[in-house]
Amino acid sequence: MVKIRELLLGQWIPGTEKQWCQSSVGQTFCRGGTQRPCYKIMYFHDALRRINFEEAHQACRRDGGHLVSIESESEQRLIEKLIESLLASDGDFWIGLRRKEEDVDNSTECQGLYSWSDGSMSKFRNWYIDEPSCGSEICVVMYHQPSAPAGVGGSYMFQWNDDRCNMKNNFICKYSLGSLKPTFPEERIKNFYAPPSTEDGEIMVTIYRAPNLAYILIPSIPLLLLLMLVTAVFCFWLFAKRRREQMEASPKVQDAWISPHRRNSPNFEI
Repeated sequence: MVKIRELLLGQWIPGTEKQWCQSSVGQTFCRGGTQRPCYKIMYFHDALRRINFEEAHQACRRDGGHLVSIESESEQRLIEKLIESLLASDGDFWIGLRRKEEDVDNSTECQGLYSWSDGSMSKFRNWYIDEPSCGSEICVVMYHQPSAPAGVGGSYMFQWNDDRCNMKNNFICKYSLGSLKPTFPEERIKNFYAPPSTEDGEIMVTIYRAPNLAYILIPSIPLLLLLMLVTAVFCFWLFAKRRREQMEASPKVQDAWISPHRRNSPNFEI
C-alpha cells in the first residue's frame, strides 16, 4: 500500500504561482471515485513551510478550489479519516471558515458572524467546548495536535477553534463539480483508501506528482532500515565483484596445467 504521507510532504515556498506549480505536492480524494466534492490535504512535515490563512486561501483558488467547507458531520468524519491516514505529527489545518475583519467582536457571542469562503450556507459547526474565543482571532483551524493531552472538555483532536490569521498551518482544499484543475500528471488508483463510515462507497485517489521533485523521505525512514539497505547493497556488490574475478581467473589456472609442447607417446611396438 502506497504511503500517503510520502506523497504529501509539500515543499511550496509562498510567493508566485510558478513556485506553487513546481513545488507543491498534494493528493486528491474524490467521493465515489470521480464524484465531487474532492479534497486535497496539504500537510507540511517541515513546520517552516506552513503558511497563513490568506496564503492557503490563494493556493486553493489557484488550484481551482477553495479552503474546505465542512457541511455535515459525515463530511467532518471523512476528513478526519483522511488526515489520520497521513500519520502526521502535530500541526493544525486551516479550513475555510472565518469572520470578516470588520466583524471583530470582543464579546463571546461571535459564532453567528462566521461564514465559509466558498459561499456555502451550511450552519454545521464542530467547535471545541470553549470556542470560538472571538476577539482578534477571526480565522478557523481544525485542531490537530496528536501529542497533546485531552482538555477539560475532552479530546481536542479535529475540533475547531479560532486562531490568528497570520499563524502558520497546514490546510485543506475542496473542489466542487468541475472545478478541479490538475497541475501535474496524474495516476489513478481505485480502492486506495476507504473510510469505514462513508456512505458513498468507493473512493478514488488521484495522485499528483511534480516532475523533478525531490521528496523529503529521509526523515520518515527508520535509520535502522536505511543502514540495512546500504549494507545489503554493499554485500551484493562485493559478492558480484568476487564472482567476476573468479570467473576471469579460471581459464588461466586451467591453462597452467597444460604443457605448451605436447609430445607424442613413445611407440613400444617392435
